[in-house]
Amino acid sequence: MDFLIRVALLCTVATLIFSESVAASVVFQPGKKAKFVAPGEEQVSETALELYQTAQSAEKEGNLKRAIHAYVDIVRHHPKDALAPSALYRGAQLQEQQHNYFTAADSYRLLVERYPGTPHFEEAIEAQFRIGEMYLASKKKKILGISFGKNSLDRAVTIFANIVRTAPYGKYTARAQFNIGLAREKQNLPEMAVEAYQAVVNKFPNEPIAADAQYQLGYIWLMAARKGTTDAAATTNAKTAFQDFLLHYPHSEKAAQARADLDLLEHKETTSSYQVAKFYDKQKYYRAAVIYYNEVIRQQPGSTESNLAKKRIDQLRAKVGESALQPAISTAQTTKKKSEAHGARTAGTGPAAKPSEANNEAPLPASDSDGSLPPPASLAPDITTAPDHLFGPSSPSTSSDTSSTPAASGSPAP
Repeated sequence: MDFLIRVALLCTVATLIFSESVAASVVFQPGKKAKFVAPGEEQVSETALELYQTAQSAEKEGNLKRAIHAYVDIVRHHPKDALAPSALYRGAQLQEQQHNYFTAADSYRLLVERYPGTPHFEEAIEAQFRIGEMYLASKKKKILGISFGKNSLDRAVTIFANIVRTAPYGKYTARAQFNIGLAREKQNLPEMAVEAYQAVVNKFPNEPIAADAQYQLGYIWLMAARKGTTDAAATTNAKTAFQDFLLHYPHSEKAAQARADLDLLEHKETTSSYQVAKFYDKQKYYRAAVIYYNEVIRQQPGSTESNLAKKRIDQLRAKVGESALQPAISTAQTTKKKSEAHGARTAGTGPAAKPSEANNEAPLPASDSDGSLPPPASLAPDITTAPDHLFGPSSPSTSSDTSSTPAASGSPAP
């Protein structure tokens, strides 16, 4: 019986002790009175509090390195402590003061990821954006006398991408996405820049920065077309982007430049078609020449090339007749020509029949110039900085004078 009484007393004492220990906890915060919190809520451990006090004392003494170390220790060893978010935020601020910008940006990122309920959420996002723009602007210069290194643009992309990921509907998100495109442009990575700008247009169409993103889409393709890329889609994509820009943002300050860029593209297309027409004209492929002369007239009516094309078509009609310039050839004529050509090759005697002999019944005026088509892409030098898999290898431009056309504007400086 005595044994049972002793066991009961021990259980009662243990229950009282346990209930007392979890009934309430004391939370200490610098500058505030102690308060009690219910069991299960986050508690400030004595070690974390000591570290926090150590960090604050180090700050007052001007020893920022020691303060940062103490704040970092709180986050590292006591991540669930109530002081951890404040320690992480203050540590990031001190890292920024010490010019450890990329480390500070990562601390701000950690704050919004681990503690999204922190009252410093917006400040942390803003700080990341500020640091990202410093890296974006520092490719070839120092900011406040501090060199950011050759990988600054990669770091800028990392910081901006973190903002887009952690605050997808935030104040700085659309601008961060746009800045990714700017960084990729500076790195001569147009394919990635196009993806970044397109994301701005698709996800943030109502943001003011979307207009700049739409313009930059056209600008990148315009630069690809002007550098002589053999990708025929470059000119088409540039025209489409600028047309979309003028459709959605007709009152933008860049509208005038977009119209000038469109004129430049149309002139380039017209010049290219005119050069092709002259090539066929010189080789006496008159039917093909007339097709491209008509394309010049369609592309830019009233232009110098268009007037020259009309004049040349009239000359060809007068010399060889309308029927000789018709593109359609009867099946019988085609079969006969193929048979004659085959017979001449197999006999091995006499010159091969020229495809233009049927059009040589009367002398023709000489072409205005000795223009010819550019060499095949495989023989042309690669002068573009764009990736081959997007814009293709480059070739010399067929335009005879690009300096007289309006220059495309550079990237905007928002």
